[in-house]
Order: sequence, then structure tokens, then C-alpha cells
Amino acid sequence: MKIFIAGPRAISSLNKKIEDRLYGICEKGYSVLVGDANGVDKAIQKYFSFLNYANVTVYASNGKVRNNLGNWQIETVPVPSNVRGFDFYAMKDKAMATNADYGFMLWNGESKGTLNNIINLLNDNKKALVYFSPQNSFICIDGFEKLEILISYCDDGAKTLFEKLCKKVNILQTQMTIF
Repeated sequence: MKIFIAGPRAISSLNKKIEDRLYGICEKGYSVLVGDANGVDKAIQKYFSFLNYANVTVYASNGKVRNNLGNWQIETVPVPSNVRGFDFYAMKDKAMATNADYGFMLWNGESKGTLNNIINLLNDNKKALVYFSPQNSFICIDGFEKLEILISYCDDGAKTLFEKLCKKVNILQTQMTIF
């Protein structure tokens, strides 16, 4: 099983609950797909490097790796030269969502990239376990209805962001029930 693990740059440390889940991934020998950004990506890499866990692939836009703490295999995601900003890194994240069987997202209720990753996973009919940091809890997101419930706990900015991201990836309005 391939697990796509991600979260915002604003979260740079892992608590015991998260580390326990990551340890379970190691025990099962699952493949880990992780990005190269600071924040959650770097914290995840640090944890797996500490465990000497070898079954990790680091995804990097155009092969330019910012962090690879365990000297793992690098998956280069080609990005056209005219793509910049959020979309530049979103292409790498989309590749991880496509290649994964399941997602494990750490989300603070604000990060556009992490929310986009959850939407991409759902759009590919995949589930995501979300650690929702404002409530210090895990929520299994197995459809857009569950994601909408999670979004209902967030501020209006997250709700607006959710609607924009769903439109961007052409999620049908009929799949959304709350908004």
C-alpha cells in the first residue's frame, strides 16, 4: 500500500498521536510518498529518517529537491516552465495523490495545499485519514460529504477556499450537500 502523507508548512512538529500512526505505517511496511517542503513534509522525513525507514519516496517538482533527510529515492514531477506559485507545487502533490492508495493529511483548517490534496484524493475515489489539529483528532474522510462536515468546523475562509478548490477540479455541485 502506498500512503501519501502531507500537511502545511505551518506545522513543523509531530505529536505522539501522529508519530504513533506513522510508526504503524512502518510496522506494516507501507510505501510512503512525501513532498520536499518545510513544515509537515520535513517533519515526516525527520521522523522516518530517525527510524531508518527505507520505504520512502520524496516527490520534487522538476527534480529540485528542497529536503530529502533520508537520502531516499526521488520522484521527479515535470512542471512546465510557465507554471508558478501554488500551481507549481500542486502538480507534485497531484502526482502523489494519483500514485497513492490512501492519504494521511495533517491539516490546520487553513492550508490551501492540504485541502487541495484531500480533494484530489477524493476525486480519485481514495480515502484520507485527516489529523485535524484544531481539535487534536483524526477523521476518516471517505467522501465529499465527510469533508464538508470537517469544513463546517472551520472559519468562513476555509469554506470559501473549499468551494473554489472544488470548482477548480470540477467537482459537481450535486456531490456537495452542505453549502
